[in-house]
Amino acid sequence: MAGHLATAADEEVQDVSPYTNALAKRVIRKIDLRILVIMFVTYNLNFMDKTILSSAAVFGLTEDNHLHGTQYSWVSSVFYFGYLFFEYPTTILIQRLPIGKYISGVTLLWGIIVASTAACSNFGGLATCRFLLGVAMQRADIELQEATISPAFVYVTSMWYTRDEIPIRTGVWFAGNSCGGFIASLLAYGIGQIDHPLHPWQWMFIIFGVATSLWSVVMFFGLPDTINDADFLTEEEKQYAEDRVVTAGLGRTDPINSQWKVEQVFECLMDPKTYFFIAMSVLTQIPNGGTGSFGNLALKSFGFTSLQSTLVSLPASVISMTTIMSTGWLASRFRNITTFLIIAVVIPPVVGSAIIFSEKTKGLRLFAYYLLQTGPGALPLVLGLISANYKGVTKKMTVTAILFVTYCAGNIAGPQTFKSSEKSRGYPTAFKAILICYGLVMLVSIALRVYLTFVNKSRDKTEEAAAALEPAIPGKTQLTEIDYEDVTDFNTSGFRYRM
Repeated sequence: MAGHLATAADEEVQDVSPYTNALAKRVIRKIDLRILVIMFVTYNLNFMDKTILSSAAVFGLTEDNHLHGTQYSWVSSVFYFGYLFFEYPTTILIQRLPIGKYISGVTLLWGIIVASTAACSNFGGLATCRFLLGVAMQRADIELQEATISPAFVYVTSMWYTRDEIPIRTGVWFAGNSCGGFIASLLAYGIGQIDHPLHPWQWMFIIFGVATSLWSVVMFFGLPDTINDADFLTEEEKQYAEDRVVTAGLGRTDPINSQWKVEQVFECLMDPKTYFFIAMSVLTQIPNGGTGSFGNLALKSFGFTSLQSTLVSLPASVISMTTIMSTGWLASRFRNITTFLIIAVVIPPVVGSAIIFSEKTKGLRLFAYYLLQTGPGALPLVLGLISANYKGVTKKMTVTAILFVTYCAGNIAGPQTFKSSEKSRGYPTAFKAILICYGLVMLVSIALRVYLTFVNKSRDKTEEAAAALEPAIPGKTQLTEIDYEDVTDFNTSGFRYRM
């Protein structure tokens, strides 16, 4: 599809001939109402299905499955072994298969696995279902999940949105985590009072699993595989939707540019910023993995009953969702404050975790637990930085795969910090680990900002010197076939890194 849109490197496309501002607003609105809504609802279900284990644990799951010692911790961790097992294959499949059909198919599979968990009666069966669920969710969501954020939704977001739009859109669909947590807590409170003919934890898995399976049908018909397949856009709107991403986004991510390029893999591995993101992924997910699986158990250890623990967790979801949405909006509004926002959202958890392991008062511990809930806002900000700072289809998919390997590592390690022997004391080791991890996130964010500032200044000098030798022709440049090629950020003139 040849383009005719005027280009201004790294700037958002607005009212530029031959497109009008009215067309631009209409296209973005249509994309949001279809693509963003689907991703948001899917992430709600993803989080509900993944974290229902925490609610089920206080409603008889551990007793009915005869779990003892560290078995519950391993049931929590094994999910991410499944996630990790299928990481590389799904990275390839996302790029090779119709993305909409692929995601909807495995969403159906994951719903079936969730519902089947209700039939488990021992550690082996429960661990098997959680492993398979990790495989299915890793394939279905994007990532992330919470990943997170996972490879598919990072891919989809970069396919439809520009660099300025990515942070807030990533924040919106990632906020499905917190919204899903809120809904799950409400439903768990109601379901927790049903004890016939099945136990409450069994009803939780059945209800959430069936809901996910039904949603997969909506995804199958509603999520297009490419911009050209979007039946909710006219031909003119499709042309604009593609041109705006080429001009102010991260290039095309359609089958034309889907060939796997080994040189881009090596470039990703040699790119220093990749290792900053690896560190932040691990450090943010160790706390996430622990509190995601042990949140309700931790609240119960503070002195709350099973039903009370589901209710007092509701404000936590609201805090988390508000943090994710507001920081996502700020990151989109102000391009280079994301690293500062990451630091801002992890400061409250550092304070909260310090209070939890040093204080014994029930009310104060609950307040400190709420302080922890801004921490999940760090990962979508990191994902937004990754989406905005990597070009090249293979390079983007490589860094995404690496990110989610480290994401799994963090989430596998997190539940192990919650030692069963410390249950009566409120898991002090776990909250010390949370304090240390988030403290290190602040240091890594500062280092990343220093590095990206250095690289941007170096590029300024290099390109200014080149421009002095060969002055640019004044006026607007029209998009050509070269603009549609699959090139990396290293090889894109005028590309500057967001921080």
